[in-house]
Amino acid sequence: MAASGTALAGLVAFGLFGVGCSTGGTGTRDEGPAGSQPVAQITPQPRPSGTTPPVRRVDAVRLLKGDPKVGGQVRDGLKPCAGKAYPVDTSYGSMTGGRSADVVVNVMSCADSVGVGTYVYRADDDGSYENVFAAEVPAVYGTIDRGDLVVTTQVYGSKDPLAYPSGSEVVTYRWASDRFTEHDRVHNDFSRAVEGTDGDLPVQSEPVEPAPADEPAEPDRS
Repeated sequence: MAASGTALAGLVAFGLFGVGCSTGGTGTRDEGPAGSQPVAQITPQPRPSGTTPPVRRVDAVRLLKGDPKVGGQVRDGLKPCAGKAYPVDTSYGSMTGGRSADVVVNVMSCADSVGVGTYVYRADDDGSYENVFAAEVPAVYGTIDRGDLVVTTQVYGSKDPLAYPSGSEVVTYRWASDRFTEHDRVHNDFSRAVEGTDGDLPVQSEPVEPAPADEPAEPDRS
């Protein structure tokens, strides 16, 4: 009887040990050192509704050709470069707080891929688009940066080749009172040390090493 009681007590203890190990565990799927604290799982919170407007793809070429605010020279020159590909870049983002994403359209030349026009279109409630910004100057390109419109224009001097502008103007616009207003402007002057000089811009002088002192002439040994 004593032996049987001892064996029964051992079986009960083993059973309790097994129950204790299986409760709350995941078996061999657990990882990490023994005795480590459980890792809390953070559920990502959804973004607040309305902060990111939906993107509605547009036919940028059709939008430009039907826009009376686009200059005639740009509109007439808007033709495919190769096959059916037009020299048009399109970006979508939130700048004006509309229900749909705003559209930035950049038009470039086929020959040298230089920007000839930047336009911003804002979606109206009826599904149409309104031109709220236009810049038609050589070498212009617009982008969206954290809710701002950033327009970069290359600056050329009278003797600058196309590949080497003298500098650039970077203007940041913000939407306020139903229009874009200038918020910041940065002017960059590029180095002229590599490719030519420009008569309209000052050229940075290079340091000149002092000429060596005259050495006495060696006597004629002939």
